[in-house]
Order: sequence, then C-alpha cells, then structure tokens
Amino acid sequence: MLIETERTPNPATLKFLPGRQVMAAGTRDFATPEEAEASPLAEALFALGDVTGVFFGGNFISVTIAPGAEWSDVKPDVLATLLDHFTADMPLFRGGTATGIHIPADDGDQDSGFADDPEDAEIVAQIRELIDTRVRPAVANDGGDIIYRGFDKGKVYLRMQGACSGCPSSTATLKNGIEALLKHYVPEVTEVLSV
Repeated sequence: MLIETERTPNPATLKFLPGRQVMAAGTRDFATPEEAEASPLAEALFALGDVTGVFFGGNFISVTIAPGAEWSDVKPDVLATLLDHFTADMPLFRGGTATGIHIPADDGDQDSGFADDPEDAEIVAQIRELIDTRVRPAVANDGGDIIYRGFDKGKVYLRMQGACSGCPSSTATLKNGIEALLKHYVPEVTEVLSV
C-alpha cells in the first residue's frame, strides 16, 4: 500500500492520502487526545507524542504537529501508523454505542451562541450552498474543512477544521477568499468571522 503525502498551507500540517476512502460521509476533527479516544487511528496518532491534531476527510487524513516538532522526525511514524491501520482493515471508530462521541451540529446554535433567525432562511440557504459547493471542496484540497456556524446581522460565523485550523493563512482565506465570495453573491453579508 502506498500512502501519498501533500503539503498544506499550514506548515504544521501534512495531508496523508491512503488511496482509499477514509470517511464515507462528513468529516471528523480531533483537537485533543481525549477526543481521539473515539477512534483507534486518531488515538494511535496522538500517542506518537508530537501530534496535536488529527482530521479525517473523505479520502485523506490531515495530521498537525506541535510547534518545534519537525516533520522529518514525525512523518515516518505517522506513515507507519497509517499503514498498519489500513493494511489491517481496522475500524476508523470504536464499536459500541455513540455515547461520548461528539459530532458538532451543522447549524449555528452551538459554537456561535445563537440560532439563525427564521426570517434569514433564504440568505442562510444561499450562504450554505456557496460554502458547500465552492468553499468546502477548495478547503478539502488543503486538508481541512469549514463548517457553517451561523448568520447574524450580516455576519457569517464559520469554524475552520483540520489543516485550516490554526493555519497562518486562515485569516487571509477567510477575509480575502470566503468573505469576498459571500459578499459578491449574497449582498446581505457584511463580514465573515471564525469561531
């Protein structure tokens, strides 16, 4: 089995492509070792010591390392862990019930502290469609994902995941890319903020 790697705009994150499906639907972000307990693969990656983030996409895994760690030291161990996992056809998530596994909701009532106003339903639908069709595919190419969190008084709240979370260029991506796109197609949008 060959596992390809790709650089991402975030120098602390590499994208690993195992040449097979990772997630059948959606994405999953692990920001702590405690969150990683839901997945044998994520847990094994965190156990390497220098790993500070793991993200599962459709056909890739993004791994983020700690400041001061070097990819030349960590990459062989990450590749070995991924190779062991996929060649043994191990499950991506632990069996049993879903108790204790937190998968963020896809609406704005969790992280942003508010629910979308029903009067903004048409605007929110336009924003979500643009994010799903134009933004998410581009962000996935860079080893991450972006989740809609809410719309309030012209402000769109988004959460960056995977390689995009903590990336030095994420502010530029939000302001110069996503904000410009949304403002162009949805005039009611005045600002895009990360939550």
